[in-house]
Parts: sequence; structure tokens; C-alpha cells
Amino acid sequence: YQNKYFSNDTQYLCPSGLPLEQEKQIQQMVLESYRAVGCRGWSRADVMVRASDNAPFLLEINTSPGMTSHSLVPMSAKVAGMDYENLCVAILRMASLDLHPTADWKAS
Repeated sequence: YQNKYFSNDTQYLCPSGLPLEQEKQIQQMVLESYRAVGCRGWSRADVMVRASDNAPFLLEINTSPGMTSHSLVPMSAKVAGMDYENLCVAILRMASLDLHPTADWKAS
């Protein structure tokens, strides 16, 4: 917990440094999983690569990933050329409020 959220000791490689073909395989696996569980908008997928045979596998899809200085979504956006402010604006643009027809909530 300390290393993930507060320390600068944990290293995240972005870009990963994996071979391009393996990155494409992982991207395809993540996209298929995202669609299979009905995700929309932004999310983050956690993937591990097994050391014994270099096979990637999905750990989870996080549909509400962190946005702190140590979080992976802002880090990935920065590598892609998007600063934090523009990332937040892009997330807000993708947002939608899906209300069930019988919901008691009403906008004021």
C-alpha cells in the first residue's frame, strides 16, 4: 500500500518495453474483455505476463481507476501526450448518466 500510493520506489514502465506483437495481443485481449463485461467510458486493465512462458493474462478491469499522482491512468495519458487537465476534460466528455426509468432521482 505504501509503495503503491505514497512511495516513489515502485517503477511503472510506460511504454511497457514489451515486443510490439505482444503489446498488440494484450491490447486485443483487454479490449475484448472490456466489451465482454459491458464497460463504457474509461477504465484501466491490469495484466500480468507469466515468466515461465511469457503468456499474458488479465487480472481485472478497473472501471473507476485512481487519479492521484501515483495512478496509472494519468501516467499513461501523459505518455500519450495528454496532460492531467485535458485527461479530466476528456473523461467528463465521455461521461453519461444512465438512470433506470423508475429511478426516483430527478435533476434540479
